Amino acid sequence: MTLRFGGIDPNTGDDESPTVWVDDEERELVVQGWKPSETLLAKIGSTEWVPGHAVGIPDHENVTRIPLRMAGIIRKALDDAERAGLL
Repeated sequence: MTLRFGGIDPNTGDDESPTVWVDDEERELVVQGWKPSETLLAKIGSTEWVPGHAVGIPDHENVTRIPLRMAGIIRKALDDAERAGLL
């Protein structure tokens, strides 16, 4: 797996490091973030967010929270992936 560093939360401290990478081989955006709260998981588990979306989170999936201040970092990672011909 080839991971290309996209960026890290500009407010990262010693105990936190929300980070974004681009996986060239799998053609995926890889995000490290905070674990969701039980309250958020309960909301997801009890709400059908969009038509055709099953309620809850399948066992093979996960939810990660990242700060909105990282929007520019995610855009840059996607732009880099597009320039590399991955999109």
